Amino acid sequence: MAKSKVLVVGGTGYIGSRIVKASLAQGHETYVLQRPEIGLDMDKLQILLSFKKHGAHLIEGSFSDHRSLVDAVKKVDVVICTMSGVHFRSHNILLQLKLVDAIKEAGNVKRFLPSEFGIDPSRMRDALEPGNVTFVEKMRVRKAIEEAKIPFTYVSANCFAGYFVGNLSQLGTLIPPKDKVYLYGDGNVKVAFLDEDDIATYTIKTIDDPRMLNKTLYLRPPENILTQRQIVEKWEKLTNKELQKFTISAQDFLASMKGMDFAGQVGVGHFYHVFYDGCLTNFEIGKDGEEASELYPEVQYTRMDTYLKLYQ
Repeated sequence: MAKSKVLVVGGTGYIGSRIVKASLAQGHETYVLQRPEIGLDMDKLQILLSFKKHGAHLIEGSFSDHRSLVDAVKKVDVVICTMSGVHFRSHNILLQLKLVDAIKEAGNVKRFLPSEFGIDPSRMRDALEPGNVTFVEKMRVRKAIEEAKIPFTYVSANCFAGYFVGNLSQLGTLIPPKDKVYLYGDGNVKVAFLDEDDIATYTIKTIDDPRMLNKTLYLRPPENILTQRQIVEKWEKLTNKELQKFTISAQDFLASMKGMDFAGQVGVGHFYHVFYDGCLTNFEIGKDGEEASELYPEVQYTRMDTYLKLYQ
């Protein structure tokens, strides 16, 4: 069976760049949307040119030019949107809805993967404010997709290792603490952690897989379902150094939102649901979803003790 042609929207981003590389690595003819809004951003331009060097096609298109989006979509079979979370706030939600409109008009797309890659928004209807806006707006995109009868796959990638493992899940830093670590509650809530390259690999595997049509892919590989305390212990074992541990109660953690800006409050709310509620692992997947490592056992996903070695 011929491999699908893939268009990645948001390909210069944190996850998007990995999606492009995974698509190329798995043999797909890969297109990357090159938006004129890039302006004088040399870093993004260099990323785009590196994709071109490795065989990707750059195709111009703008969210302010509906026809350009339709023309770009018509060149492919699969569209993957990887715009960062900032696009799920305020009026920026309209960008992805414009993409949905273009896919609907083009009429040729056999699979659309919208920009999610985190917590499954369908399970977060009672999320705390103001962080619930993230999930409300993602569900708004889902509603538009399903009303347009666009074939889809949703990807729930849970916690990116770069943001949650290297720093032992500490807020305000991306590197491991040297002397002390803060634990959320007792630190024993189960969380799913993923290497970002593995997220991209699993994502691309779904696009030609009929088992994932109109379903959600949950990335919960069993050896990466760990507690925060276990992540800390793995780091202590690697460094042969015990960290001083402090616990933060749920009440005190939520109280820390006072005085924060909007983005900070959203982040704290999401942390709360992950590390206190256990929202990533406290449910059975069910018939509308599949677990990635069960579906694709051939993928040798990165374990978190291996990932942590990067930070030694």
